[in-house]
Amino acid sequence: MSQAKKKGAQGFTDEEQAAMKERAKELKAEARANKSREEGESDVLAKIAEMPEPERSMAQRLHELIKASAPVLVPKTWYGMPAYTKDGKIVCFFQSKHKFESRYATLGFNDAANLDDGNMWPASFALTELTPAEEERISVLVKQAVS
Repeated sequence: MSQAKKKGAQGFTDEEQAAMKERAKELKAEARANKSREEGESDVLAKIAEMPEPERSMAQRLHELIKASAPVLVPKTWYGMPAYTKDGKIVCFFQSKHKFESRYATLGFNDAANLDDGNMWPASFALTELTPAEEERISVLVKQAVS
């Protein structure tokens, strides 16, 4: 059994315990972010800085795109990842492939996003690279999400 999977006295793996500590820190940061947009942005930028490349550059560019496309959105961290809120509800978020051990990063939209299109529409997008074409599509989606 690997060290990360080893169960502690409480029955939680090392990874689960680390996630609980991270969530407690995030709740404190969230309280600060709710009082100050700058605090939320500072927390998001700190999380982005911790990411390995190429995700760090991708998350930084997404942050810039989202801010420019929808200045009304307030940045904060959510499950240790960058997220953007409107009226206290998560509209969109970035998930690192590294953190979630996936083959691609994800740009996701929650139900607060105004992306409805008939009976079925995409709510998350796999990201492997940001080219001008993806950046334009993301900008359009984010603008629609807050419309």
